[in-house]
Amino acid sequence: MQTRKLGYSNLYLTPIGLGTWAIGGGNNPYGWGIQDDNDSIATIRHALDLGINWIDTAAGYGKGHSEEIVGQAIAGRRHEVIIATKCGILWKEDGSNIYGHLKAESIRQEVENSLRRLKVEVIDLYQIHWPLPDEDIEAGWETVADLVKAGKVRYGGVSNFSVAQLKRIQPIHPVASLQPPYSMLVREVETELLPYCAANDIGVVVYSPMQAGLLTGKMTQERVATFPDNDWRQRSPFFQEPQLSIYLELVEKLRPIAEHNSWSLPQLAIAWVLRRQEVTSAIVGARRPEQIDEFIGTRQWSLSSEDMAKIEALLVNSPV
Repeated sequence: MQTRKLGYSNLYLTPIGLGTWAIGGGNNPYGWGIQDDNDSIATIRHALDLGINWIDTAAGYGKGHSEEIVGQAIAGRRHEVIIATKCGILWKEDGSNIYGHLKAESIRQEVENSLRRLKVEVIDLYQIHWPLPDEDIEAGWETVADLVKAGKVRYGGVSNFSVAQLKRIQPIHPVASLQPPYSMLVREVETELLPYCAANDIGVVVYSPMQAGLLTGKMTQERVATFPDNDWRQRSPFFQEPQLSIYLELVEKLRPIAEHNSWSLPQLAIAWVLRRQEVTSAIVGARRPEQIDEFIGTRQWSLSSEDMAKIEALLVNSPV
């Protein structure tokens, strides 16, 4: 599979990376429901078998459980995979919720915990998960820079930062990557963030290109109605009416474009975000090995200008 250089770094990522949020399980307010660990390990190994060369995880996914599963799955295959994980999100003692914490001592402890769970000597890309609290982002970024100097981290990145926040931390230490949400339904990054990253040699790895499953063509009102209580999407505005029906109608209008290219709808959604030159890679979540096959059935991610125009017309005219 082709690779793309991540910003100023010497990391070369495949156009899609495996996201492991759901692999963290559902035992928290931000989980995806019950997940079988054996399925998770098989999914990760299958992704590597098919040529995906990087995995995105976080300490906040399942209170570290996602990192533990990734560590088990890559045992003996560390040389095949670039590991990206995150810091700065802690769980309350009762496990009821998360909060942002970017103090130096906390991040230093977090990186040790992540190294232990992942069973690796160094983390390839270490990202601040959220810029929370805002007043501490400089202190948090200084600590990430110190971890790079100490050899525990190869490159530092951030997730969910604004242009203004990137400008505040860039003088401290170069930012290798930004991880923002980006999909046909969430396009705010196009105005300022993507141009800024391109101008400052910051790689972009986008998450939720399929908008938590909405753009896969497999979502229905009936399926949404049966989401388990521990699936965070039950509380997402994207899955509430009247928005849900509007999005599902849009997906059906996109289906002929995917079929014309002999693509699945997930592949169309991925190709659409990758059409932007600023985007290095798209993070796709999977919980079972067969889902990986649906995502990377094509090795060609380019959309024709005609298809892009058709999609743009649908998005502009859709009341989303």
